[in-house]
Amino acid sequence: MKTKSVLFSTLVCLILMSDSGSAGELAPPAYLSALESKVLSELNLARSDPQLYADYLQEMRRFFRGTRLERPGEIIIVTKEGAPAVEEAIAYLRSLRPLQALVPSPGMSLAAKVHARDQRGGAVGHTGSDGSQPPDRMNRYGAWRHKVAENIAYGGRSARGVIVQLIVDDGVPDRGHRMNIFDPEYSVVGVGCGPHARFGDMCVIDFAAGYVERPREDAP
Repeated sequence: MKTKSVLFSTLVCLILMSDSGSAGELAPPAYLSALESKVLSELNLARSDPQLYADYLQEMRRFFRGTRLERPGEIIIVTKEGAPAVEEAIAYLRSLRPLQALVPSPGMSLAAKVHARDQRGGAVGHTGSDGSQPPDRMNRYGAWRHKVAENIAYGGRSARGVIVQLIVDDGVPDRGHRMNIFDPEYSVVGVGCGPHARFGDMCVIDFAAGYVERPREDAP
């Protein structure tokens, strides 16, 4: 099992980027909300076209002044690392080849939604209020195979904001959230988003190399 530490909202408003240009040719699963569907599309866009995502970050880079992100007409955001983290992410994306899209899972999405609802009062981290960890929650609705991971973005405010936040991984030394997104071994994903008392919103993204769904009469 592989679970990465939570990404706190130091790049909260890398959300400042619009959601235009998202992947999304296929109809989204009915069990995902509009935001969750867009997050899934953005995630798969980043995996399938990392060069395009590098272009998004390159555009954002020009608005940094030291550790401050200063976009016209927007609130000034103070980050931990500033432009160097964005530049590193751009270089990383430029080095990648396209990866296969992740297949959405009803069971894994339900696990992600449950954790998002559990934390809406302001909690953070991967441990649920019942002491559960990501693999535990995923196994409630199916069975994961080989390895799993979980990313959480707080304060993303938009689908692109969520994915950019996790790719840049400001303040996370091992860039673990980024590594999860571009891990070629992952093939299945679950997404759950909701309100958050401290950061406004949050999105949980669960990854697995494989997943066997438990038969269910009700959708997530």
